[in-house]
Amino acid sequence: MFLGDHWIGTEPFMEEFATIGLDAVVGSVGNGSTLRLISDIKGVKYTEGRFLPYFFPDTFHENGDPVKEAKENWITARRAILRKPIDRIGYGGYLKLTLDFPEFLQYVEDVCNEFRELYENAKGTTPYCVKKVAVLNSWGKIRSWGCHMVHHALYQKQNYSYAGIIEALSGAPFDVCFISFDDILQNPHILKDIDVIINVGDGDTAHTGGSIWENPKISSAIREFVYNGGGFIGVGEPSGHQFQGHFLQLADLIGVEKETGFTLNYDKYNWEEHQDHFILADTTKPVDFGEGKKSMYAYAGTEILVQREKEVQMAVNEFGKGRSVYISGLPYSFENSRILYRSILWSAHGEAVLNQWFSTNFNVEVHAYVKNGKFCVVNNTYEPQKTTIYRGDGSSFELEMAPNEIKWYMI
Repeated sequence: MFLGDHWIGTEPFMEEFATIGLDAVVGSVGNGSTLRLISDIKGVKYTEGRFLPYFFPDTFHENGDPVKEAKENWITARRAILRKPIDRIGYGGYLKLTLDFPEFLQYVEDVCNEFRELYENAKGTTPYCVKKVAVLNSWGKIRSWGCHMVHHALYQKQNYSYAGIIEALSGAPFDVCFISFDDILQNPHILKDIDVIINVGDGDTAHTGGSIWENPKISSAIREFVYNGGGFIGVGEPSGHQFQGHFLQLADLIGVEKETGFTLNYDKYNWEEHQDHFILADTTKPVDFGEGKKSMYAYAGTEILVQREKEVQMAVNEFGKGRSVYISGLPYSFENSRILYRSILWSAHGEAVLNQWFSTNFNVEVHAYVKNGKFCVVNNTYEPQKTTIYRGDGSSFELEMAPNEIKWYMI
């Protein structure tokens, strides 16, 4: 089955999918999220990713640069392959068009050789995971990795700030699962094994839950989870639904609320920024929130990390023994991926494990395969990079890397 523009009727993450007798799933790899959308499918003999560019005249023409597109696609997908590899890779289109581009054919050979190395080292073992993260929405597991996706990772102005969260998670050292509100109602203990919950999207949508927040069992389950020490990250309008005088139904937990016209006669006093926070320690420029959010304000006691023109874009809050992080949006970039990484660690009280299997340069990432006794360091950019690499025991070494380079080491 080619998992392409849609797959209605054969939802690959439903339990029933394994019963239909399908041999394999092949899909177009637009980014890390689409790679995981394919590689995480169970119940088939193998999974295969088709990389870009397709061998079509829109790329393979006299002034075309298929190597550039191929490099961007491979480097983007490689992060996710290192977390959960597909079994096969391929390309598609009219083979004859490639004959006039020998440098492209050479690059494809290089990609194939590198993939074989990645597959040999990563297949069959679970990579080191710092924390377990659950993305909470109305679909849960059924729409794993595809919950904010336009097919083939196409850009959508109103959504890329949210899709960036899923893209960052696709190649990050976390055990990522997708859970639904129904999962919580049917089995409240599902949250016991989770470190951090992420709720991301606009209010009154299936992404954030909408009217489900009127059910006290949902709000109380999340509050209990965080109050007892869990982490919560809300992006956009988390728990957004106008009910009982609030738009964000977890406003007290998040420490942030949206002005929808009902509290215009309330003064808002808390606007001081605290940009020296753990979460922002690696930033080199003002944070890119993408679309961002209007009319968000903080309660007294909430710590604002970034506000712009009296609109909160990032804030943190303590709730019982737990912590929450609010982010208005986070398009995918290496720097934003590091911000999300630190947000997850902070919300889970995990600051102490930062320097384990870690690169001080956010353009370089570390993936450890402890059971296999190996770890790798990856340069995700097209420029040379310098970094300090921390092993699992906290020891470190300095490293210089060539563009796009990947280095393997024994633990």
